[in-house]
Amino acid sequence: MLVDPKHAEESSLEQDAEMAALRDRETKRLAARDKVMAVLEPVTPALLGSLGFLLFIAIWQAIHSAITEIPSPGFTFNAAVDLFSHPFYSNGPNDQGIGWNILSSLRRVALGFGFAAIVGIPTGFAIGRFKVFGAMTSPIISLLRPVSPLAWLPIGLLLFKAANPAAIWCIFICSIWPMIINTAIGVQRIPVDYMNIARVLNLSEWKVFTKILLPATLPYMLTGVRLSIGTAWLVIVAAEMLTGGVGVGFWLWDEWNNLKVENIIIAIFVIGIVGLLLEYCLISIAKRFSYE
Repeated sequence: MLVDPKHAEESSLEQDAEMAALRDRETKRLAARDKVMAVLEPVTPALLGSLGFLLFIAIWQAIHSAITEIPSPGFTFNAAVDLFSHPFYSNGPNDQGIGWNILSSLRRVALGFGFAAIVGIPTGFAIGRFKVFGAMTSPIISLLRPVSPLAWLPIGLLLFKAANPAAIWCIFICSIWPMIINTAIGVQRIPVDYMNIARVLNLSEWKVFTKILLPATLPYMLTGVRLSIGTAWLVIVAAEMLTGGVGVGFWLWDEWNNLKVENIIIAIFVIGIVGLLLEYCLISIAKRFSYE
């Protein structure tokens, strides 16, 4: 059967027109989608975070409906408003506002963390810089690092004869290992060429430290600091539960003894928020530095 050439050409032109129309519609659809995504992209994380938080509240409310001993989100919120309306009251050593408890815990963390940084960072530099010293200390670090920080609490009580310095001692022990290890790794990963140039130029050990070791190791060191502060905040809460006194951990345990479950939940949120703020501050500092 013969096909009319004119008819075939018209059919081909119609197909080309249809394909062009399809491509045009697809291009417009993609352009419209890109515009919508450009508008939604900045707010998408916030929207998803809000949805996740609403889901969490819904699950919490469902748990309250099933277990009435767990306070509802609304009741806990009202308790939090009342609690934070007077954060710095003081009715004696064992009855103080949440503000004083947070500040006391942060003070212990700052002291223990500061002592750990003073000892741990130089030790990490020495381990990374001198292979003999690194070989000597590696078995000790490998042995002691996995030990739970709370296992050191009785030693602290024995040494210092008081609960407050024993809690600071626990913070010191748990904070020192990440700083030592990360600093040492940073020193060990410095390119060999850098050290060879230092030998050729006959730089003093102080010059090597200030001009090569410190700038190159700083990102690793800050990573160790960030890990240490997170661990320190976790440990202080547990340590204060055991040692007593003023602090978030002691306050949480005291609220359990008083069967105020709503305050326990508030304490959990407070611990999480403070830990998040500490982490965010150190991440912001770490982002300012990069390996050059």
